[in-house]
Amino acid sequence: MNTETNSEGWTPEAVCLREKIQAKTAIIGVIGLGYVGLPLAIVHANAGFHVIGVDYSGEKVDQLNAGKNYIPDVSDEDVKTLVDQHRFQASLDYGILHEADVICIAVPTPLTRHKDPDLSFIEGAAQKLRPHIRPGQLIVLESTTYPGTTEDVLLPIISDGEFVVGKDVFLAFSPERVDPGNATFNTANTPKLVGGVGAVATELATLFYSQAISQVVPVSSPRIAEMAKVFENTYRAVNIALVNEMAMLCDRMKLDVWEVLDAAGTKPFGIQIFYPGPGVGGHCIPLDPFYLAWKAKEYDMPTRFIDLAGQINQGMPYFVVDKLQAILNRTQKKPLQGSKILLLGIAYKRDTSDARESPALQVLSILAQRGANVAYHDPWVSSILSQDSGGNGVTIESIELSSEALQSMDAVVITTDHSTVDYGLVEKYSSVILDTRNIVKDLGGKNIFRL
Repeated sequence: MNTETNSEGWTPEAVCLREKIQAKTAIIGVIGLGYVGLPLAIVHANAGFHVIGVDYSGEKVDQLNAGKNYIPDVSDEDVKTLVDQHRFQASLDYGILHEADVICIAVPTPLTRHKDPDLSFIEGAAQKLRPHIRPGQLIVLESTTYPGTTEDVLLPIISDGEFVVGKDVFLAFSPERVDPGNATFNTANTPKLVGGVGAVATELATLFYSQAISQVVPVSSPRIAEMAKVFENTYRAVNIALVNEMAMLCDRMKLDVWEVLDAAGTKPFGIQIFYPGPGVGGHCIPLDPFYLAWKAKEYDMPTRFIDLAGQINQGMPYFVVDKLQAILNRTQKKPLQGSKILLLGIAYKRDTSDARESPALQVLSILAQRGANVAYHDPWVSSILSQDSGGNGVTIESIELSSEALQSMDAVVITTDHSTVDYGLVEKYSSVILDTRNIVKDLGGKNIFRL
């Protein structure tokens, strides 16, 4: 397709799109209505845009079109109001995105069983979108991935010889920075990185996000933005691994790792304190460093630091189970096999319903494999799909937290530090508590053991 450009590279399609974004007459499409996509859709609808959301789940689509919300970080009232005012709608049909002027792709980027990047969701979304692309659209990838994905994987699919990216359609990468349950930072006030394929795409994407987000930070390319995102999460993974290894060393040396960290944290410069736990969870930290390590192999660059951090963090659920086994042997002369264990918390972090990659799930699985009878209580997660000792899929439901339930257990393991749990009740009626989150440090019971 031939299009004229001015001296700054702005085609008529780009100029028209810029004017639509400025006037907020642009229609916004969001592919993937999960923890990233739905808050993104709602914040732009609240900013005055008409937003179309597309998802593969008919259940989610029906819920949203009925004005019902399923994401804790999104206001129930916002969803209902925006649906009632016809400023937000959800659909299973990619064809509806032909109407959209800006399309954000916010789909999962998991790992394969061999810890390699799985881009099938990105590729699948792009292939389904491809027949509905038209001149004058801006397409932005938000899914966390390795440097080069936007230009090497997504660009060939959306251009496919018919459109010229940078003239007919525009492409950018802007990584999500979602922290479920964070009461301070949300989609609207978390700085947004933007790297476009060309200066015009960067400017269009920056303009688009700045309509609803307080600070937008343009960078020179999608690769810079992609690398920045995986580095952010690798930084956290490496530092968490460091304190997890410190926790294991302090356990061996009979030192209180929590007191050590609190003491080190009094230094006003040169240190940022991270805390240990039963492992790492969520949609970023357990996955993203492997994306970076995988890409580094293309450049014959072994990422020893990153690989070691992954090994340490993946080993923490085993350390927790081993420690619990030792505690049961020492205090009750009981083996782990046959013991009744209650896990307090299945979500990967406090006060959220997000159980993706939660280390509590791994702890539960290891306990079951070693013959323990495991139950869990989580006020945010009502049920989970797990496996029994034979590898069969089973649904486990959260039990009620009561004095009777606690007294029936041989041990309680605090795997998530939810703020709504009655820890006084837990301390009073539990035989043994293994606290992996340091949440009951002030109770001082003799039955409490800490990581």
